[in-house]
Amino acid sequence: MEQLSAGKKLDRAFEKLGKKNTLSFELDLDTDVASLKALDAKSEPAPGEEMPDEAAKLINGAKITLTVQSRKPIEESGEKDLVGMAMKISSPDGDLAEYRVIGDYAYVRADTETLGKLTGSPAPAADDLPPEAGAIKDMLEGKWVKFNTKDMKKAAAEGQKAQGGPAAAPSLDAKTQKKLVEALRGVVAREVRFTTADGENGTEHVAATAPFRTLITELFGEIRPLAKGLPPGMELPTEKDLKDAPDSKVTADFTLKNGELTEVDVDLARLAENAKVKKLGLTLRVSDGTRPTAPAGAKELNLKELMQGFIGAAMSDADFGESGFSDQDFPQG
Repeated sequence: MEQLSAGKKLDRAFEKLGKKNTLSFELDLDTDVASLKALDAKSEPAPGEEMPDEAAKLINGAKITLTVQSRKPIEESGEKDLVGMAMKISSPDGDLAEYRVIGDYAYVRADTETLGKLTGSPAPAADDLPPEAGAIKDMLEGKWVKFNTKDMKKAAAEGQKAQGGPAAAPSLDAKTQKKLVEALRGVVAREVRFTTADGENGTEHVAATAPFRTLITELFGEIRPLAKGLPPGMELPTEKDLKDAPDSKVTADFTLKNGELTEVDVDLARLAENAKVKKLGLTLRVSDGTRPTAPAGAKELNLKELMQGFIGAAMSDADFGESGFSDQDFPQG
């Protein structure tokens, strides 16, 4: 009886999420630098391609926040119903990148200096770009810039057509979405074990446990017959690909308050198998969120400026490469 009631409570919690018009999700990686370095070592990176300590520290403290707002309840919404979206990647030292879509405009800002250190590809200095770069300079300085999404989509479609490429990938249709959800629910009902427990401050916990390899093999097995309805480019792993996945049991802890989902915690340390991982988890927090707004003072970035900015950056890199310094090793900050 507990199995049924626990699963039903979780089912109803997700149904409540679908009836909201605005939702916010915060994803937090619960780990440490040593565990990230151990996972990187297990992947056997090529010499010189190992994860830098700076990158491990940044990933360890990074958070991703996503907020969506729709005219209709989320479960009934298509792309045209979304009136606002905001995504932010942040670290303990500040925001790394942020992206918002309000109406016909997308707004972007980024800490290009920090991201350049993380990727090993430093961005050009704003002062090195020509005056024609326009809003590109603002972007490199971490300021907000904006562009018209309709113009960008039109230009992308024209570019694909001129090159003889495929048209833009269609979104998942409602019929396929419904079949997908029904198939996934069937797998969960067969393979996932549910238990409940009371938490603090009137919360309730629903724990869902399943062997990882068995679960994902069955999930993709159900999805594969629906592949024709999926957008082009979505490659599904084969059964052979999934054979190497660890089959350790993984538990997701769902926190409910007044029947609504507020948090999901997943301990992934067991999936690391023989890697020396002490701490590896994911935490997803769910809330009603706040309405995404357009930032003030954002300069408009058009395609011409964007291309000029890239050309200017490429020329700067070429000059640097011919200067005789490109072969020297510099200490990493």
